[in-house]
Amino acid sequence: MSIRPLDGVRVLELGNYIAAPTAGRILGDFGAEVIKVERPKVGDELRNWRLYGGDTSMLYRTINRNKKSITLDLRTEAGRGVALDLIRRCDVLLENFRPGMLEKWGLGPEVLNEANPDLVITRISAYGQTGPMSARPGFAAVAEAVGGLRELVGDPDRPPVRTGVSIGDSIAGIYAAFGTVMALFQRERRPDADGPSPLRERVIDVALNEAILSVMESLVPDYLAYGIQRERVGGRMEGIAPSNAYPCADGTSIIIGGNGDAIFQRYMTVIDHPDLASDPELQDNAGRWRHRERLDAAIGEWTIRHTRAEALKILEAAAIPCGPIYTAADIVADEQYRARNMIQPFAVDVGAPEPKTVGFPGIVPVIGEQSLPIRTIGPDLGEHTREVLSGLLGMSDAEIDALEK
Repeated sequence: MSIRPLDGVRVLELGNYIAAPTAGRILGDFGAEVIKVERPKVGDELRNWRLYGGDTSMLYRTINRNKKSITLDLRTEAGRGVALDLIRRCDVLLENFRPGMLEKWGLGPEVLNEANPDLVITRISAYGQTGPMSARPGFAAVAEAVGGLRELVGDPDRPPVRTGVSIGDSIAGIYAAFGTVMALFQRERRPDADGPSPLRERVIDVALNEAILSVMESLVPDYLAYGIQRERVGGRMEGIAPSNAYPCADGTSIIIGGNGDAIFQRYMTVIDHPDLASDPELQDNAGRWRHRERLDAAIGEWTIRHTRAEALKILEAAAIPCGPIYTAADIVADEQYRARNMIQPFAVDVGAPEPKTVGFPGIVPVIGEQSLPIRTIGPDLGEHTREVLSGLLGMSDAEIDALEK
């Protein structure tokens, strides 16, 4: 498929780990040329995270797909000079260093703007580029706590827990990609006679903690309006019932969301509890939340008498929202994911004598009925250094050799 809405956009990615590389991945997924700058010899530390074999993790291969990798030492004058030459030929700069690091290297926004007055500069950091906490370091784990998410994850009688993925980094990366595209769109709409957009309109400032706060729904307004302090409620969702995970006879669990008024009536009938369907106390969501323990007990007594497949078949027939709790093996085998090209195979080095065919998650959102094809998985370290420096900057082999030394 040739649907590539960002074709012609060139991005220089200076980010490591997950946040900025996620933004770069999204832009690359939809056609942008993304040139990822990595440190010589070691590269992005993500190459070694969850590394079970070979020399590059599947985590790196996933998050850095559809990119080119070059190595540059930004701590050296020569490396920074090459970076500036590349910036003159790019539309976007992505970075997620601690605030002040680019400035320390002599690559702050004003310098970048001088080199390229049309450049969109997208910056991701723990707390943003301004404010009293801006200089603090921080990973997504901290941002998820400061943003309000961690306090709500887990059971009420235990300390807060974390989700099993770096959700704060990923959400920030999505916002960074969206902000980048907005700035590019605004740049294109500006009349040529007006000249480049002001620098302040082309600097996208994404804070990890703010990205988390933005998806916390009415957490803050509920507190300010009613004095409500949300608490952990395990597998439930505060104020919404019945909605939870329930055990089945085969040792699995399923998720059932029966909290809509009309759905609740069908739901209770299906689990052989017409008494609950007609109970005046349970006719609205507020009442059902007050009686959530009673409802969950009744539902659990029904699900435990059925296997996962049996329970889902009965519930789906009654149009009750439900689903299995998938493992990776379940996802790979799922017909829905397969139909939308959401698991795409690539031959990849896993540390064995021969490459292995490995499925990677597809591109979201879908355009044209199926996930767009992934062009390449995350590259080897410095795989495209010569291609980029010679092809884009016109450097000779001798100049590249000297730079490497």
